[in-house]
Amino acid sequence: MANKNLNAAKVAKKDEFYTQLEDIERELQHYWSHFRGKTVLCNCDDPYESNFFKYFASRFNQLGLKKLICTCYNGSSIQGSELALFPEWKEEEEEPKRIAHKLVITEVKDMNGDGAVDMTDVEILIKNDKNVLTQLQTGDFRSEECIELLREADIVVTNPPFSLFREYVAQLMEYEKKFLIIGKQMAITNKEFFPLIKYNKVWLGYGFKGAVAHFVSPYEDTATAGDHRKGMIRVSGITWFTNLEINKRHESLDLVCRYSPEEYPHFENYDAIEVGKTIDIPCDYPGVMGVPITFLDKYNPEQFDIIWQACGNTRTSAPSEILKELKYIAHKEDRGGCAILNGQRLFSRIFIRNKHPQQL
Repeated sequence: MANKNLNAAKVAKKDEFYTQLEDIERELQHYWSHFRGKTVLCNCDDPYESNFFKYFASRFNQLGLKKLICTCYNGSSIQGSELALFPEWKEEEEEPKRIAHKLVITEVKDMNGDGAVDMTDVEILIKNDKNVLTQLQTGDFRSEECIELLREADIVVTNPPFSLFREYVAQLMEYEKKFLIIGKQMAITNKEFFPLIKYNKVWLGYGFKGAVAHFVSPYEDTATAGDHRKGMIRVSGITWFTNLEINKRHESLDLVCRYSPEEYPHFENYDAIEVGKTIDIPCDYPGVMGVPITFLDKYNPEQFDIIWQACGNTRTSAPSEILKELKYIAHKEDRGGCAILNGQRLFSRIFIRNKHPQQL
C-alpha cells in the first residue's frame, strides 16, 4: 500500500522531469576537482534512464571516482540482456515489472586507453563482478536502505522531485552532505531554505541559460514561450543549487550606477531602497537594498551581506532583531512581509548591503 500511495503522489505532483545530458555536462565541467577519490550518489536516478548515471559512468576514470551509486524509486523498463538480472519479469508479460533497484559501480574498464568510456562500455558495466546491481524495497530516498547509502556518499548529484524539494534538502543538511542538485528558483523564498542561502550553507551554481530548462517528460508542454522541443517540457525558473566551492561565487559584480533618491525610492514598510535590476545596484549606497531574487546568481559573499528577504513569510520567519534592523512596519497590502512601493506589493526581494561601498 505504501508503494501505491507514493506512486500516486508522484503522478499527482508531476515529478517526472529527466535532465538532458548536455545540461549536466555544461554544469558539471566546473566541479571536476571535487570528485577525485569520492563516492558519488545519484539517489533519484534509474541507471537505465538517468543521464546523471550516464555522465558519471562514462567519466568514472577521468574524474577518479571511488564509487558511483545510483538508486531509483520506480525502476525502468529493463530490456535485452539485462532481463536476466530481474527474475521477477517473465518473457510472456507485455512489459517488464518496474522494480526499485540500486547499481553500485566501483570499476569501469577503459577500453580505449584514453581515460574516457563510451556508452557501449557502460552497457557491460553490470557484467563486471566488481559492480553490483541489487533490488531495493522501495528506493525512496527517505527509506532507511537509501539513508544508509546517503551516509556512505561523499557527494550527491541529482534532480530531486520538485514536490519533495524541501524535504530532500533538509535530509542533505541533516547528514551534512556535499551536493549539486537542480531545483526551482522560487525555493529560495521558502522559510526553511532561505536561511541556508543567507548563512552561506547553500548557493547557486552556474545555472541554465535564462534560468530555463528543457526536460524529457511525459507531461504536455503548456509553456507559452516559443522555444518548444519535441518530446520535452519547458520549465522556467530552474537553477542548480550546491555547497561545493566554485569560482563563480567569488567573482565580484561590476557596479557602475550611483545612488540618487529619485532613482532609488524607499519602501513603505522597510528601511531599504528598491533596486529593480541587479545591474542597477548603486556602487556607493551604504544602506540596505531590496533586489530581485535573481541577484543570487551574481552573489559574492565577500562583496555583499544578505540581511533577509521580503516575501509572504517574512513576518513569521525573520528573527525579531532583523525586523527591527529593517524597521519593518506591517502594511495592509504586504501579505506577510512583501515589500511595498507606491502602495503596490512587489514580488519577492532579497535585502542586501554592500560591504565596500565607494566613498563619494
